[in-house]
Amino acid sequence: MSTIRPPQQERSEGRSGPTVGPGAPVDPVRWPDVARVPRAPVRGRAARLLAEHAFARLPIRVRTPAGPLPSGGGPEAPLLDLHRPADFYARLGAAGLIGFGESRMAGDWSSPEPVRLLTVLAEHYSDLVPRPLLPLRHAVLPRRSGRDDNTRDGARRNIRHHYDRSNELFALFLDATMTYSAALFDDGSGAAGGRAAQAGPAELAEAQRRKIDRLLDRTRVGEGTRVLEIGTGWGELAVRAARRGAQVTSVTLSAEQRAWAAQRALRAGVADRTDIRLCDYRQVTGSYDAVLSVEMIEAVGERYWPVYATALDRLTAPGGRVGLQAITMEDSLMRASRGSYTWMHKYIFPGGLIPSVPAIEEQLRTRTALRITDRHAFGGDYAETLRIWRASFEAADAQVAELGFDPVFRTMWSFYLAYCEAGFRAGMIDVEQITMERD
Repeated sequence: MSTIRPPQQERSEGRSGPTVGPGAPVDPVRWPDVARVPRAPVRGRAARLLAEHAFARLPIRVRTPAGPLPSGGGPEAPLLDLHRPADFYARLGAAGLIGFGESRMAGDWSSPEPVRLLTVLAEHYSDLVPRPLLPLRHAVLPRRSGRDDNTRDGARRNIRHHYDRSNELFALFLDATMTYSAALFDDGSGAAGGRAAQAGPAELAEAQRRKIDRLLDRTRVGEGTRVLEIGTGWGELAVRAARRGAQVTSVTLSAEQRAWAAQRALRAGVADRTDIRLCDYRQVTGSYDAVLSVEMIEAVGERYWPVYATALDRLTAPGGRVGLQAITMEDSLMRASRGSYTWMHKYIFPGGLIPSVPAIEEQLRTRTALRITDRHAFGGDYAETLRIWRASFEAADAQVAELGFDPVFRTMWSFYLAYCEAGFRAGMIDVEQITMERD
């Protein structure tokens, strides 16, 4: 198994997980835009005015080396600790939310409770910039280009950017099932009770199996079912479907995941009923009784939504079912942000776009014979899933460092998990299982 090994750097620990300490070196080759503070005096001053205006109204606390700034939060409010205010404002002014994330990676700011802080910012997202200035965002902030487009070559490159960092890295913070998507702590039947808030890795593994079994149940996967999985992950769904007696074809663009999933099927004794392929979903042929795709549509990109929807329809046999698990966002927010180039695109998931439910419905209605038969939203469960992932990741900081991942990467990954958790807690994003049948 290959492992990307970024250059080693000094390490500094903070209360909010792995942190690049003030003055710590940042490798300019690996992290050019983190190592370099942009020269943006005008934008930096504008960012300072806008940020301090927002701080004064937000229910947070802001602390600088010179003392606290006026803010709208009391003593129990989440803290934004500005270690290097000038650098923070310069990055924020030059690149907006990309600069906000890079400033965290550089150690310009931190928080002992990053999820609480980011949740407040997400809940007040529409109020951070004065309304008369909102039209200027599209003129001054980064916009998407075609370099991350999900052509067949581009999709392989984008998937490898995230998933082929090394299986060992993901094994350090995922649960025993190696499932990298929202778990289902309570399916609505009361089976999980109120345990989600106290859950740890063992309970998370149980909740991941519950999530997968719900999708298999809704698509009636059983003995003799021909199953196609688009997006293999590390193989838990394929193995569980095969154990039900299904014949499973699973496709992925990640060589690391394919190797892991194939070995897993072999160890589980279902290798004869699983075919794990390194293959683009656009190249798959055949007809299947059930087509399953868990948190794959977010990586497809808006330009290829019609291709993806058409593929679901083409590959599903008449009377067959489709089980889709998708992260979603509110439709107006999706349409407002669809052209933006974000920190998440730059560092975590190139080329992606979270769809809205109306956008999914539109693709199904105009391009397929699929009709929705069941929907189940469980965004709160995703927040808990992310909480456990981040706790496990930060607890494994020494092991992540031993794999060769430097403090900037470790700070970035912890911020990514906190950022996503805050999005679900604030209700900016949700996750749904959507079941469909083909007429």
